[in-house]
Amino acid sequence: MKYYKEIQLKDGRTLILRNADGSDGERVLNNFIETHGESDNLLTYPEECTLTPEKEGAYLAAKAEREREAEIVAILEGKVIGTAGVDPVGRGMKISHRAEFGVSILKAYWGLGIGRALSGASIECAKRAGYSQLELQVVSDNLRAIALYRDLGFNEYGRNPRGFRTKEGSWQQLVLMRMELD
Repeated sequence: MKYYKEIQLKDGRTLILRNADGSDGERVLNNFIETHGESDNLLTYPEECTLTPEKEGAYLAAKAEREREAEIVAILEGKVIGTAGVDPVGRGMKISHRAEFGVSILKAYWGLGIGRALSGASIECAKRAGYSQLELQVVSDNLRAIALYRDLGFNEYGRNPRGFRTKEGSWQQLVLMRMELD
């Protein structure tokens, strides 16, 4: 899915949001490793990533051609500082109306409105792709993200008290949220 938008951030700088492509492999992979090492709110740890820049580039190139998926990069002053992905929940007919998305942003750029911008881009892409429901899971301690998602129109529909298990063996509760798009 093709996507492009420029957004003015709270500090006046211009953020570029666009679909990632094959040439972004190394920058997106580096962003993934850094963001996943900075926050315990994301699905994986950086050392779990087994991709190479070439494999990441091939993945991004293929995803850019899919009509019902999107991988959005947030670029500020030439640097990939965040990503968001929209993916189908599954391939079956009964769940073809549902998509899920996730966002990650480098910690140095939190608080500038980038999470709102990437979430808005994800919502827009999900609508363009014909989904009627967009879903997410967020760690219950991530109060800023939960407030943002509520403000955007997501509603909580459940909790998973043992959604994530950290390296240290403790549990992280996940809040399940959804938005109706039609």
